Amino acid sequence: MSEEKLDAFANREEPGKEEPGSENAPGKEAERMEAAESETNAGPDKNGEETREPSPNEPPAEGLKDEGKEQAEEKKEGEAKENPETEQQADGETAKAEGEAEKLHREKEQLEQQIDELKRELEEKDNRYLRLYADFENYKRRTRNEIEAIKKYQAQDLIADLLPAIDNFERALKSEAKSDDAKNILKGIEMVYRGMMEALAKAGVKPIEAVGQAFDPRYHHAVMQEKSEDHPSNVVLEEFQKGYMLKDRVIRPSMVKVSE
Repeated sequence: MSEEKLDAFANREEPGKEEPGSENAPGKEAERMEAAESETNAGPDKNGEETREPSPNEPPAEGLKDEGKEQAEEKKEGEAKENPETEQQADGETAKAEGEAEKLHREKEQLEQQIDELKRELEEKDNRYLRLYADFENYKRRTRNEIEAIKKYQAQDLIADLLPAIDNFERALKSEAKSDDAKNILKGIEMVYRGMMEALAKAGVKPIEAVGQAFDPRYHHAVMQEKSEDHPSNVVLEEFQKGYMLKDRVIRPSMVKVSE
């Protein structure tokens, strides 16, 4: 055998054996097959994005999130320990906020108390005003009635002073005149008496009826009692002095004799 054939036989590759760095090595071929299979099994998610199955050697996503939270909390605690002034400042701000809230609560209670006091004062003033208003209305009504009474009975004193003169005129008219001069005097007296009675009637004066009427203490003043077979009890038998009224007020009651 020649040397050339021996070299070719030595350099020939054994079947099923490849160099470690060669692309046709068995390990490389298996990795390529697994990658192709994973790409085949992957599909679009709900948002249209490609999803893939996690590799067996890849750590789970939830574990990574929990580890991230724990690391953030540890970092925060570490910062708080490293910066105690920041923690004290936060506590001071919290205490300040609580103090302001308590102050506002006290101010609210004070305002509510003031409102209640003002309501009570207002109610008392309203009641006082109503009482004063009622008193004033009563005063006005009483004053108005008094004024009306004064206007209505303003001639009462004058009429009361004239009644004795009228009584004298009535007595004179009952006397008998024998001479012509006496008769003329009586006519003059009668004319004066009639004129006075007409003037009194215009002012609202009228005589009280007595004889034959039932005795009424509002209008009659009994000075005598007498038994009478012709009249029942408490009937006016005789009038000694005439009584008068001014409108609806008695100026002078009649002086009478009453049957028993």
